Amino acid sequence: MIPDSGTSRERMLAALACHSPGHTPCAFMMFKGLKNHCRDYREFIGAQLDLGLDTVVELPPRPPVLVNDHYNLHGLPVGYDPRVRVEEWVESEGGPGALLVKEYHTPVGRLRTEVRKPSIWPWGDHVPFLDDHLIPASKKYLVDRPADLEPLRFLLVPPTQAEIETYRQESAPYLHLAEQYGLLVAGGWGISADLIGWICGLKNLILMTYRQPGFLRELLFMIAEWNRTRMAAAFTQPIDLFIKRAWYENCDFWTPGSWKEFIQPILCEDVRMAHQAGVKFGYILTSRAMPLIELIIESGVDVLIGVDPREYDLERLAGKAAGKLCLWGGVNGHLTVERGNPEEVEREVSRALHILGSRGGFILSPVDNVREYTGKARENVLRLITAWKEGKELYIDLCP
Repeated sequence: MIPDSGTSRERMLAALACHSPGHTPCAFMMFKGLKNHCRDYREFIGAQLDLGLDTVVELPPRPPVLVNDHYNLHGLPVGYDPRVRVEEWVESEGGPGALLVKEYHTPVGRLRTEVRKPSIWPWGDHVPFLDDHLIPASKKYLVDRPADLEPLRFLLVPPTQAEIETYRQESAPYLHLAEQYGLLVAGGWGISADLIGWICGLKNLILMTYRQPGFLRELLFMIAEWNRTRMAAAFTQPIDLFIKRAWYENCDFWTPGSWKEFIQPILCEDVRMAHQAGVKFGYILTSRAMPLIELIIESGVDVLIGVDPREYDLERLAGKAAGKLCLWGGVNGHLTVERGNPEEVEREVSRALHILGSRGGFILSPVDNVREYTGKARENVLRLITAWKEGKELYIDLCP
């Protein structure tokens, strides 16, 4: 164990390096319930500090309420080539069940998507570009053949200099805040196969690995090139950790063999780029990933974000990751924090600290989000934090 570090950032960096700081950090990977009750991002940071958490400052700052065409892809704006013309209309009226149509007219062809409007659809008669709601509701996905790739390039354009300058200006006060309070700074999000889920559908993603591997490889390569322009823009600010979302890169959609063939080469290059910039690399993957752990470690990832105790074998994972991969999670956000009782919260925190925290390289968090702000959820959040604080003191006493 290394001596207790003086700031939250130093403790987080020690954990990310698979060391044992003076106590295990606790940083919520997402906390929508609290965030939605704050006026702005600065207040959200302050509310987490008041709770005693190892608060992470994410750039660009994301306000509590945000509505845009790429809601599920945090980070810099997603803009089209200025020559793209967008049309939207409703094919049939009548609320739920109506067919929503959106077409993107590019200089090299048209892309069309059709959505059968479900009863729960947060976008009115609008169809966003990148959003999880598209996956179950789409009748025709945006991209479904190799000929769609060239038009797609006009929707995946690098951040403009104006957008990068806005990012710099918006980041400045939060970088000052992070320095003032000694907080870790994170940036992102990166993306790869998750974007294919939005524009092609997850069933089609699986089928492409067998039926159209060349098409899939070319699509992934195109997304990777675009993603790295966003990474380069993110690295214009002094971030400590770059985060890539990979919820759809698990074994629900990939065999270990197909993951190694299609996903790993891209991930290795992303990690190399981050490390070359002096930035740690985080990979969000919350379930069905135990068969991939050795490959993730082999890829050079610094931290696996989203270790759900109901999805991962914590003992096996701790053994595989020790000294090689930081683990972030340990408590189930929905079933335990939002729906469980205080005793269940305490048990899960205690188990996570015992199994994962005792080896170092661990950051405690509910996985993957605490969306609710009910009385039960607030009580359980406080119980989690209390159990963490009591458990970390016990951990210090037990360490040689």
